[in-house]
Amino acid sequence: MSPVHSHNRSEAFGAALALVGQYGEDAEVIATLRAAELAALNDAEGLAYWDDVIACIQAIGVAPSSGQALN
Repeated sequence: MSPVHSHNRSEAFGAALALVGQYGEDAEVIATLRAAELAALNDAEGLAYWDDVIACIQAIGVAPSSGQALN
């Protein structure tokens, strides 16, 4: 059974797109650092959200910056 989160997948995907837009191929590293901060604070809900963001970034499949839009 998967856990219930107070966020939805589209929120995580929107955050992933924003991170990719700002950080490019470093977006996953930035998201992982944020997830680690929340894990250190024992924030399970926040960690679950950032785990979803990381999964979305991986699904996007960020390539080195080419200056083109993702959509």
